[in-house]
Amino acid sequence: MTDLKHQPNNVHVVNVAARQAAHKLHRRHGFPDLRVFMVALIGFCVFLTVYATQALLPMFRDKFATSEFHVSLTVSATTIAIALGSPIVGLLAEKWGRREVMIGSVSLLTIPILLAATSHSLNTLIGWRFVQGLIMPGIISVTMAYVSEEWASGGAAAVMAAYVAGNVLGGVAGRFLTGVVAAHWGWPASFIVLATLNAIGAAIVWRWLPAATIPTKAVSLEAELREMLRHMRRPIMLATFLAGAGVLFSLVGTFTYITFYLHEPPFHLGTAALGSLFGVYIVGVIVTPVAGRFIERLGHRRALMIAAVAAAFGVVLTLAPSLTAVVVGLAICSSAVFVCQSAAASYLGHIAGKSRASAAGLYSTFYYLGGTAGAAIPALAWSHGGWPACVLLIVLILAAVTILAFTFWRPVWIHPQTTAAAAAAAVGD
Repeated sequence: MTDLKHQPNNVHVVNVAARQAAHKLHRRHGFPDLRVFMVALIGFCVFLTVYATQALLPMFRDKFATSEFHVSLTVSATTIAIALGSPIVGLLAEKWGRREVMIGSVSLLTIPILLAATSHSLNTLIGWRFVQGLIMPGIISVTMAYVSEEWASGGAAAVMAAYVAGNVLGGVAGRFLTGVVAAHWGWPASFIVLATLNAIGAAIVWRWLPAATIPTKAVSLEAELREMLRHMRRPIMLATFLAGAGVLFSLVGTFTYITFYLHEPPFHLGTAALGSLFGVYIVGVIVTPVAGRFIERLGHRRALMIAAVAAAFGVVLTLAPSLTAVVVGLAICSSAVFVCQSAAASYLGHIAGKSRASAAGLYSTFYYLGGTAGAAIPALAWSHGGWPACVLLIVLILAAVTILAFTFWRPVWIHPQTTAAAAAAAVGD
């Protein structure tokens, strides 16, 4: 059913002070708001490393003489750490300030990235990847809150799109660089390159990210936990959390295990070529800005169901014995997944009520737990039936997401700008 639209009952009050501060900042620098570029750079830095090891998994499997599951932990260790840290980091940001937490997190992230290059065993590398993930919520979650508050008077969707563009470019660059550098100079060198780029980005953000214009309010841990428990008792919220988890499961599972598939006959792709494969994510940058209007016109539930079917089709297409078909299938799958996440993130904002912060924290936890499972569980399917078994598992997960939305989601009142902002926000993974 198409979502219903109406004029909100509460009049939207413009925060005059915030707008005046933004205008002063604009005039002082003489060019468009410097914060927008800083937000995009922060997005670039964090996603430079989240999934950077995906292109290296076949190399790790051969070098350490271990299983696909064991090397997949270099991905899932990071995502599970993000899931664990997401509900907590918001409280720290309320206490210390968003700018301080963002800058501190980007800076600290350089250390475990660099130390990963010193790893002499796979387990040590996995440990440093886990530490990276513990730091990342201070970038991912806090930046989203920073954008929603600093541009509350207007323009949040455009700024979120800039953040997402940084996410996508960082994710593509991280995978590409690790693949190319590792192919020529070994995998430790790839982490040194990533750490260097992150350190440069952190220095720029520290120097030029302006102070927040909107003061934060202290939130007690007890109040936050009460709101989280209330969300967990609502079936519609749980269904939305699980839908987000299932969709990221499908994306991470696809792009983690396709590397093993393409490394083997008849494709024989090397590490550098596998790193280049993730360039298909850029298609999502083109597709997702349109997703807001798509969701608004069809409704969240129908939009998610259509996109989930498209994602499943893309995954199935990768079974064709043609590299061109595989690349097209991956482009369809990733773009459709971005639309699914747009629908889920937008829908969450409408059903969460006043407690959006706690809802977003829980959503992030479920979301990255889904990514963790997507990196690890398909290893069982791979061991029994290779890539075709992985495809079957991923299609079943997407079917479950579709059933959840069809069963529990209901029409909501939507605001076009809110939908557009959520559409942009969902791409970054």
